[in-house]
Amino acid sequence: MYHWSRVLEAGVGAEKKTGRAAGSEAKVGGGEGGGSDPAAGTAAYTARDIATAWERERPGTPATSIGIVTPIWQLAKLFGDDRRRVLARAGVDTATLDLLSVLRRSGTPYTLTTRELGRLSMVTAGAVSQRVARAEREGLVSRRPGEGRPRTVEVTLTEAGHALVEATVDQVLGREADLISGLTAEQQNLLTELLGVLLEDVQRSLGDERVTQVGQL
Repeated sequence: MYHWSRVLEAGVGAEKKTGRAAGSEAKVGGGEGGGSDPAAGTAAYTARDIATAWERERPGTPATSIGIVTPIWQLAKLFGDDRRRVLARAGVDTATLDLLSVLRRSGTPYTLTTRELGRLSMVTAGAVSQRVARAEREGLVSRRPGEGRPRTVEVTLTEAGHALVEATVDQVLGREADLISGLTAEQQNLLTELLGVLLEDVQRSLGDERVTQVGQL
């Protein structure tokens, strides 16, 4: 079964590189009375252009989602790549910083069980175990058996781990604040609210309330 999101993304990439597809669509539209393609002859081919082209070529195609879903995919890629570059310069990997951040946000004494870490990080028990083991080897966390609870392991942020979070979190969040600074405070608040509503509604529609750790800090 074709995944239409990949078709759309492939089309955007190809047309940005060559401009041939945009030109051919304009020719087809003009020759058959469908109107000219707004992207023809331009460097950028936007989600709105894609939706317009589908609506012209296949009237009745439900293309309204393209203007929302496609930019979200593109932004996720841009934000993800940029964050990885920031973390690479800081010398810390995403998974380790996620672990340390969850502990730091928990407040004094910065201690959580591995079960709690899994729930808050939204990763599997196996992934938590690997993250904790790696961070412990680097002296960023310590772990000990939970008091009075058999088979429970408690993980605590060390001074070195605390210092790493303090030195890194502002670099990441400050950079991302700069990236969204083109929006006014009012626009940012509105977008935050709308994205939250959309996420909850999509989760409900799909019957899947899981949220991955992507983007967390």
